[in-house]
Amino acid sequence: MNAPRSGCPINLTLEALGDRWSLIVIRDLMFGNRRHFRELLTRSEERIASNILANRLKRLEKAGLVSRRDDPSHKQKVIYSLTEASIDLVPLLAHMGGWGLRHTPASKELSVRAKILEDGGPKLWSEFMEELRHLHLGAPAPRESVFSRLQSAYEAAIAKAPV
Repeated sequence: MNAPRSGCPINLTLEALGDRWSLIVIRDLMFGNRRHFRELLTRSEERIASNILANRLKRLEKAGLVSRRDDPSHKQKVIYSLTEASIDLVPLLAHMGGWGLRHTPASKELSVRAKILEDGGPKLWSEFMEELRHLHLGAPAPRESVFSRLQSAYEAAIAKAPV
């Protein structure tokens, strides 16, 4: 990694996350629970190229935002997980989603999770972060699943979408 342009925390955050694909990969791990390379490659709406995905995963791992471990079910697969640092991005992504709802022509189907997170505010973000710690870091399971709520709303919106 090159020397940072400055020690400004906003600059340093942008240097870690500010390319076109890094937050998309984190989003797909976080909101889609896509944990394998093939899932990240084939199920992303933005159609990331395989070489770019491989590069971003390496960069995110080097930056301490993603970890990887061997998949015990398959010798040639690895499982990608969010780290505590990337789980801490939930409020930032919620704010970005809310901004996008208000200031961009976002699709209804892809906006449903952002709307739920915006409406739920910091309490819901905290609950979601707790669940992500369970899914990615092995923390105890929360009583209720925010992920399931977000996923159900997304699936319902997709089902209602015009073909």
